[in-house]
Amino acid sequence: MSAFIRRGLPLALALVAAVAAANPRMGDIYDDAVNHAGRPAEDLKRDPVEHPAEMLRLSGIKPGMQVVDYMAADGYWSELASYVVGPKGHVLLLNNPTWDSWSGNHWQERIKGRLPNVEHRTVDPEHLDLPDHSVDALLLVKAFHDFYWVDENPEDHWPKFDMNRLMSELARVVKPGGVLLLIDHSAKAGTGSSAAGPLHRIDEQYARSEFENHGFTLIGKSDALRRPDDPRDQITYKGPMVGKTDRFAMAFKRS
Repeated sequence: MSAFIRRGLPLALALVAAVAAANPRMGDIYDDAVNHAGRPAEDLKRDPVEHPAEMLRLSGIKPGMQVVDYMAADGYWSELASYVVGPKGHVLLLNNPTWDSWSGNHWQERIKGRLPNVEHRTVDPEHLDLPDHSVDALLLVKAFHDFYWVDENPEDHWPKFDMNRLMSELARVVKPGGVLLLIDHSAKAGTGSSAAGPLHRIDEQYARSEFENHGFTLIGKSDALRRPDDPRDQITYKGPMVGKTDRFAMAFKRS
């Protein structure tokens, strides 16, 4: 090695370190997933509201993992997860029959010919046809509150769920040490699940307790989806609060 190279090496290393310090997340797998070429235009419009890179980072999913996107609707998060887990990983895009219908079955055009490591299944949330401890990570995004919603309109075809059975199924399929990412619309503190029907929201502490009571331990949170200006007294999926709700994001580890 020449004297010039030897003298220049410390400076080069210092420059690399400075750039890394200024950009600690530069080029990580989560940013790469969000920046992946060919993502649908409608997904790109959602990104500023969803903060997907930070949420995926909180989930801790890695290449090669077996991931479930639970009540995935059209599969926005399934596609992002597919890029993170890569060709050696697998993503299950799970909906129940009603959720498939409500989302217009748009998961079909998302995965067909595009995402070979993503598989759609229509499931009964209380009786998942998955082996015990087979899932490395489970994503549950803005759907948990719906399981507490008792729909009186038979045309909606929304069943009343046995929450203990449903939660036990989640605990059964996630591996010990596996992670569960929970994101949902915040209800006012102390309201439990009472806002699930009228407002499609759920109390954060109540949701946390439900998972802790079924074998999950809180390991991380993010404030990226917080909106202090949300009064948390309006419905979430229509009207002026669409895209403007306060949301909590929590990561749990299966005990």
